[in-house]
Amino acid sequence: MKIGLLGKKIGMTQIFDQKGRAVPVTILELGPCVVTEIKDVISHGYKAIQLGYIKVKDNKLNKAQIGHFNKYNMPSLKYLKEYRIDSLKDFKIGKWVTVENLKINQSISVSSISIGKGFTGCTKKHKFSRGPMSHGSKNHKQPGSIGAGTTPGKVFTGKKMAGHMGSKKVTIQNLKIIDIKTNSNIIIVKGSVPGKSGNIVSIHQK
Repeated sequence: MKIGLLGKKIGMTQIFDQKGRAVPVTILELGPCVVTEIKDVISHGYKAIQLGYIKVKDNKLNKAQIGHFNKYNMPSLKYLKEYRIDSLKDFKIGKWVTVENLKINQSISVSSISIGKGFTGCTKKHKFSRGPMSHGSKNHKQPGSIGAGTTPGKVFTGKKMAGHMGSKKVTIQNLKIIDIKTNSNIIIVKGSVPGKSGNIVSIHQK
């Protein structure tokens, strides 16, 4: 069955393959996650399961969230995420989902919040080319013209300008699973994953 899982990024390192080549990898700790809700076609119009991750105290949640967990006599969980699936027959409320459902050499997609870079100029944020660096030039890293004058007399929405960079949801597709440690709920994937160490990540099976 194809599933999704919530977890966190542990960090990056490198391993050596059978030919002695260094392979950059990312270590992810996934789950265990519990099924907190099941949505079917009759009631909701589509098939999906909701997974919960990381137990917390009740005072960390609001009344609506606590009521959602009390409905099925489940512990309070900090993170909830919904995953669409093709079949509901393998799932029920309260079932735990772990990395045991994943396989080595399988491709997955990983989503997380990228590292925030703060307020940056247009050259760094949008890869603008710089101006002349010779003496007398006053346009080294300036944005240049941002529109016409009297007509239209405004700057159009969506103009590429300086602003906040990073801290957005980014999804990296087709990352291959190199190894799985079922005892510690850890998987090792080839390549990099968005965000810094400790970030919450979400994986989707291909």
